[in-house]
Amino acid sequence: MTEMRQRLAIIQSTIRSQWRLWATIAIAWVVLYYLMLLLWLMLRFQALPNYLSVFDWVTNVQVIIASTPSWSDTLRIIQDEWVLEIGFMNYDYGLGISEWSLFLAPAKMLVTLMVGALVATIFLLLRKAQKHCQVTDGGRSVYIAGGLGAGLMAFASMTLSWVVCCASPTWVVGLAMLGLGVSTSLWLEPLGPIMNVAGLALLIIATVRAAGRLIAQDPRPAAATSHTNSSQLQSTL
Repeated sequence: MTEMRQRLAIIQSTIRSQWRLWATIAIAWVVLYYLMLLLWLMLRFQALPNYLSVFDWVTNVQVIIASTPSWSDTLRIIQDEWVLEIGFMNYDYGLGISEWSLFLAPAKMLVTLMVGALVATIFLLLRKAQKHCQVTDGGRSVYIAGGLGAGLMAFASMTLSWVVCCASPTWVVGLAMLGLGVSTSLWLEPLGPIMNVAGLALLIIATVRAAGRLIAQDPRPAAATSHTNSSQLQSTL
């Protein structure tokens, strides 16, 4: 068995042995992620959300599939299809204008769940390594790669809208809310998929490296075997 196969086997066995904790961490990541986004919006605009809209996602997806001839376009449209919207409506202008809102899109939620699953896997692997007293200097690189990867994917998966941006919900709205120019923020929007791919790569690297810390690298068994063979040879002579 190669070293990579050993690492994959360790990852699989770790998840299987603690699948309840693994699933709990992954789901909790998704819940806390969207709660933190909503809290950030409330603190940023000093207002509580005053409306909630629920969309028939299943029916909308069926309509998109039936009316879009290209599968590539179909998947792209479904990716941005919402299931829930929560935000603040300003009724000073007639029927009201949505000043800011948070959208939940199942496709983006699935990406967030994948991030949570990888974070949970890294956590369980590192905890298992600590129990076996196999803590090495490489642990810092696992934390850095995992944290950076999770941060990139979490930031690129935001679905926020702000009336100032006058655009569909996207991650760059968060940049505008942080103070970056609106035109500059919208210009950076195509970088979202690149950030997701880079973040996913970093998380996978961190997971594999964390599993590598559990591979036994103690040379003493081999040394003991060599000593035994030498003793047997001398007794024969």
